[in-house]
Amino acid sequence: MVSKSRIYLDYNASAPLLPKAREAMLAAMEIDANPSSVHAEGRAARSIVKKARRQVAALVNTKDDHVVFTSGATEAAVLALTPHYSMGRAPVTMSRLYVCAADHPCTLEGGQFPEADRTLFPVKRDGLVDLDQLNALLSQHDHSAGLPLIVCHYANNETGVIQPVEEISRIVKANRGVFVLDAVQAAGRIKIDMAKPMADYLIVSSHKIGGPKGAGALIAHADLMMPMPLIRGGGQERGHRSGTESPVNLAGFGAAASIMADALADWDAVAARRDRLEAAIAVIAPHAIFYGRNTPERLPNTLFFGLPGMKAETLQIAFDLAGVSVSPGSACSSGKVGQSHVLNAMGVPSNDGAIRISLGLHNTDDEIAKVIDIFGEIAARAKPAA
Repeated sequence: MVSKSRIYLDYNASAPLLPKAREAMLAAMEIDANPSSVHAEGRAARSIVKKARRQVAALVNTKDDHVVFTSGATEAAVLALTPHYSMGRAPVTMSRLYVCAADHPCTLEGGQFPEADRTLFPVKRDGLVDLDQLNALLSQHDHSAGLPLIVCHYANNETGVIQPVEEISRIVKANRGVFVLDAVQAAGRIKIDMAKPMADYLIVSSHKIGGPKGAGALIAHADLMMPMPLIRGGGQERGHRSGTESPVNLAGFGAAASIMADALADWDAVAARRDRLEAAIAVIAPHAIFYGRNTPERLPNTLFFGLPGMKAETLQIAFDLAGVSVSPGSACSSGKVGQSHVLNAMGVPSNDGAIRISLGLHNTDDEIAKVIDIFGEIAARAKPAA
């Protein structure tokens, strides 16, 4: 639970557990049975898993049986990013992985593809995928060896920039490719409709939407072709991911998905708070540099900025000491702080990094006012003596 004496503005790293998700998890703890068992208790556990599958499917408007539960988004990425797929009993080979250079580390690592079989495709200075470069790369792909597999983020976890997913999808399909979309930051914050032309596979995470850590999903547009299982064993998840499901974690995941699906309209108010904070930072520190601010679409909760001459970790520590939780970029590198690979991919010259502020539905106007005051104090201390 986030301390009431602090202001939490790091929702892109992890959203606090929603009270309704906690209640669903506590209720699931009362059922001590394996969801694969056929007796009454097992069927009760199985019903929790089925309900969660319906709730997660509804979040992105797809069929229940297209959802494969995993231990999180990283496992879902490694499951999807493999050379080995199958269509029924027929094997399908993905001969090369094309990864967006501004992607999250869990996809940049390439899943099950060796480094020699991975190619980065670039983003432009604004953080949007360079569609011409992507098309040029895919048009040169050697289909005699297998299909191209393309992975890209829906919304960037640092800048909040939303990619032109339908355009990317059209390029991928025109070049006979398969598209995996990392929707971890987008799910629950913008409307996602898998009935529209988009990705073949979608990756989502429970703890980014207010569910528990330790749950995620790979969601297929259609189940005709699927990656070969990463974890084999008892054949759970229709054979796509073995291992006993966790009704407790999935109950929380499903509850969070349902809540966020019903709250999509509420993000307009979050965007207004973000814009108010961003405008105040620009007034207090006119030299501040904002990244992703002028793109056509951006997550409603995210702002990413740097102060020339002040390292991001110094700014983050100052916020932390003042009771505000923010991040110097991604929080998924085991606590390490370094130069942002996203800014590097955008062609930003050697920099001091940037601070990511990411709001949630439960941040208030009063909190934003306090953060503006705190930033004013930090910026005043940072000014060199006259």
